[in-house]
Amino acid sequence: MAFTAFSSSTAAVEPVARRKSPIALFLLLPGIFYLILFFVTPLISLIITSLQAPDPLLFGQYVNAFNWQNYVTVIETYGEQAVRSAGYAALATLFALLIGFPLAYFIGITLRPYPLLQSLALVLVIAPFFISFLLRTLAWKQIFSTEGPISGILSSIGILGPGEAITGTAFSVIFGLTYNFIPFMTLPIYATLVSLDLRLLEAGNDLYGSPATTFRTVTLPLSAAGVMSGTLLTFIPAAGDYINASREFLGSADTTMIGNVIETNFLVLQNFPAAAALSLLLMAFILVLVALYVKRSGTEELL
Repeated sequence: MAFTAFSSSTAAVEPVARRKSPIALFLLLPGIFYLILFFVTPLISLIITSLQAPDPLLFGQYVNAFNWQNYVTVIETYGEQAVRSAGYAALATLFALLIGFPLAYFIGITLRPYPLLQSLALVLVIAPFFISFLLRTLAWKQIFSTEGPISGILSSIGILGPGEAITGTAFSVIFGLTYNFIPFMTLPIYATLVSLDLRLLEAGNDLYGSPATTFRTVTLPLSAAGVMSGTLLTFIPAAGDYINASREFLGSADTTMIGNVIETNFLVLQNFPAAAALSLLLMAFILVLVALYVKRSGTEELL
């Protein structure tokens, strides 16, 4: 009898769910339309552009074709810049993690008994967002320049030669990437640590676990979601960044990243198929890397 009653109630609920489904689909239509208009359509346009071929009649013009050779050409031509971009982004992400995690731990756990100081420290982390990305990078260019204080100190102790500057080196570019994206690493980790139950840490101490053991077995696993989010939010924009590595800011011809190559092909050379092919390859590389990272970290449910 109970099974019959349950079956009858389930059968009564199912038609209601079916009647509500068109309403749910109708509510989703604005979001679906937005995604199609601003994500799917530009992606299709980018794919079409990446396969274009030079117009045989008009110099500098391109016609629609299936010229997949564009991908082979850009890989052969700009492979060095692609490897450099991945390396710079990986190092910047690592340094941002080494700086951002202790900072997030300090704000989220150490300062938890002091709400006013915790709020002030959090504001200081967010404060750089109130200043333009370009202005912050230009400020570091002036600091690292030949006339800047850091170059002067390093020259006086013999690390830099006369007239040498830090700008235009791999160090300055990685430093700029790390500095500009530290908040993207710190805030997600802080969001997980601020909600961490401190009684779990106390339990680790009560069970005679050392601070290092408690951190490794309790704090770090419970903050894995924030670490993964911060890593992705830092690596993805850093890999495609073209501001820090440009000659006008912290980079030089020897530090060119893939973002600078895309910018040059699109705005200067107007080689739109090459720029589109590079953009799609960068997108595919990041997607594959993110999928592997998520799978290895065991956090598939977070996506």
